[in-house]
Amino acid sequence: MGDSLLFSLKLSVQVATVATVFVVIVGLSAAYLLSRKNFLGKELLDILLTLPLVLPPTVIGYYLIVLFGRNGLLGQYMYTWTGWSIMFTWYAAVLASFVVALPLMVKTTRAAIESVDENLINASYTLGHSEWWTALKVILPLARKGIIAGTILSFARAMGEFGATLMLAGNLPGKTNTMPLAIYSAAASGDRSEANTMVLLFTLISGLFLYLANKLTKRVI
Repeated sequence: MGDSLLFSLKLSVQVATVATVFVVIVGLSAAYLLSRKNFLGKELLDILLTLPLVLPPTVIGYYLIVLFGRNGLLGQYMYTWTGWSIMFTWYAAVLASFVVALPLMVKTTRAAIESVDENLINASYTLGHSEWWTALKVILPLARKGIIAGTILSFARAMGEFGATLMLAGNLPGKTNTMPLAIYSAAASGDRSEANTMVLLFTLISGLFLYLANKLTKRVI
């Protein structure tokens, strides 16, 4: 196994792991907000969080460039203040993976939270427990299967992200070339042997991860 292949595999796992941490934090909060609260702009927020599921990855990548590029709406201030741009760094790959994976976490977790028996929630309030306590001790534990499923799907989606990552982080060997990008480069250059090796390895790792995740999900039922 070549050094370049190991680098791409390590980078993919690193990017997916960091992205998933943020996905869980933001996605869990957003899912709880959408499932338990009524507020102005709720449907708009739901649409914005769901859009990455239906938009082409290249469109998502373009939006991210408009926002975080060196001359972007937010990126220009970051560059002016710090002299640093997220473009063409592995942080850009994390950002792209976060955006495309977030909707899976939100949708799956929201459905799980909404499926919790309302009578159990009301009983907790009747016993004098706060909303915070009820969320931590009643709602989230009962929704844990959906939360775990959302986390698994988000990690898998982040591992396989290609289009938005290519546009925002580029495909720089030894710097931003995650496994999907490395597979693309090998296939484009006609190196079928390396491409086949990476595809098989990526498939095996993904399958093994999903198998272990399914076993874990069953244990917490």
